[in-house]
Amino acid sequence: MSERENDGSLTTPPGRHDPSDEGRGTAAARPAAGAPGAARPGIVYLVGAGPGDPGLFTQRGAELLATADVVLHDELVHPALLDGVREGAEVRSVGKRGGDRVVKDAKQAEIDAELVALGLAGRSVVRLKGGDPFLFGRGSEEAEALARAGVPFEVVPGVCSPLGATAYAGISLTHRNIASSVMIVSGVTRAGKGFDWSELASVRGTICVLMGMQALDTVVAGLTGPGRRDPATPAAAIQWGTRADQRVVTSRLDELPLRAREAGLQSPAVIVVGAVTRLRDALRWFDQKPLFGKRVLVTRPRHQARSTSRLIRLRGGEAVELATIEIHPPPDPARVTEAVRGLSGYDAVVFTSENGVACFFREMERLGLDARAFGSARLAAIGAGTAAALAARGVRADIVPGEFRGEELAQALLADPALAERLAARPEVRVLLPRALVAREVLPERLRAAGCEVDVVPVYETRPASTERREELLRSLSAGAIDVVLLTSSSTVDSLCDLLGEGAAARLDRVLLASIGPITTATAEKRGLRIGVTAEVSTTAGLLDALDRYFAAQQATPASAGE
Repeated sequence: MSERENDGSLTTPPGRHDPSDEGRGTAAARPAAGAPGAARPGIVYLVGAGPGDPGLFTQRGAELLATADVVLHDELVHPALLDGVREGAEVRSVGKRGGDRVVKDAKQAEIDAELVALGLAGRSVVRLKGGDPFLFGRGSEEAEALARAGVPFEVVPGVCSPLGATAYAGISLTHRNIASSVMIVSGVTRAGKGFDWSELASVRGTICVLMGMQALDTVVAGLTGPGRRDPATPAAAIQWGTRADQRVVTSRLDELPLRAREAGLQSPAVIVVGAVTRLRDALRWFDQKPLFGKRVLVTRPRHQARSTSRLIRLRGGEAVELATIEIHPPPDPARVTEAVRGLSGYDAVVFTSENGVACFFREMERLGLDARAFGSARLAAIGAGTAAALAARGVRADIVPGEFRGEELAQALLADPALAERLAARPEVRVLLPRALVAREVLPERLRAAGCEVDVVPVYETRPASTERREELLRSLSAGAIDVVLLTSSSTVDSLCDLLGEGAAARLDRVLLASIGPITTATAEKRGLRIGVTAEVSTTAGLLDALDRYFAAQQATPASAGE
């Protein structure tokens, strides 16, 4: 495995390692059970997951999700939210999709009973519900069941779909010159009967209809009949609002069922009726992002893919996480232990990947050591992501090259004033290089040529992904479920091609291949791949910036209603 040109984006500037930074970073920021604000035993938390985009999840919800014993979630909750569940927690889907009211009511009764039983058993429980628990989410029914049984509960509101979906579609529900009120109704009642649309006859503001797509013709007939809406009233249907696969149809109210069918819109969707829907042409922003709707393959291991996936979602795309390699312990763990115990004897410690940082610090933690163990050693990181991984553990890199590759890192180390002074003062400078079992040799070779004593210590081993992972990737490529593949290092290229086997180049020729830098591009071309985008700045953010520019250049005129 070659050194990564980059593993992410820099969150802490280079400098001396600083123990005061201890506790920063995603993993460290997760609250421990029993900490202030953590989920408490015997309490059920009804938590709103928001409309779809995991970025809209509340801070309180994340705090509870990270500390609860049990998480029962709806089917439509974005999978990325479940990454925040603490290790060892019980996680189950209790979704109730489908149109059979009797079956759904029976399922809800089971959920109510289970929440009561878990609470009485002293478990801390998060009931994770799409949107807001109390807006057509049956959260109030679950709260009533808990109250009757004497089980304490807490309600954590979420961004509801009428607010989230319309905002992401570029539709303002109110506008002082257009609409001063909003009415939110359900397309069906508890008994499965239609809403009494005559209640809306005197309403002059915006109307949002939830759970109405399966009976859209009936909804429109009720609005234009008893609801006394003009058939020409502007209307919209928003499917999968706030997500990368969001789709929006706008038309006259009486034509909305036909337009929705033509576009293939289905549930889950929000129906919006009123003059405010005309604002979409001017206010649409989410589906104007260059990466909107693009399915981007992230091939890094899941624990590393999360930060990249979040950056993709922020740009309107959807990450498809499918690791092409697996991280395994090194063949000789005793060497890692010896290196950690002998840290004080090194002049420099050089990290060439996030995985190397994680594995090395895991051994430090096992031995009860912290940042002080590095002593006077200079710390180097090959790229911004590796430096950020150090910073998250309370250690700041002294040396980060301008270009994230082994050659530049060797040059930066040798040009470091402190190391240069040590080299001039004594015969050898000792350098520790904790890395993958297989990696490029250019870095240790150049340091040795300059008079350094380099100890290369494998702290992890990469192996090809499983056969099941290969089949999953082949299915996704064949089904056209991937638009872009991120190639973040030469090792990514090799592992991807090795996983796909014979015909890899032909299979990948159907998607856009985006490379993080020239070294990765050269490796890809040697493997017969056709690179469509090469980043000018070799960071994950730089690679996504390059993709933004590529798709911005490819965009045609703005899509008309019904995109």
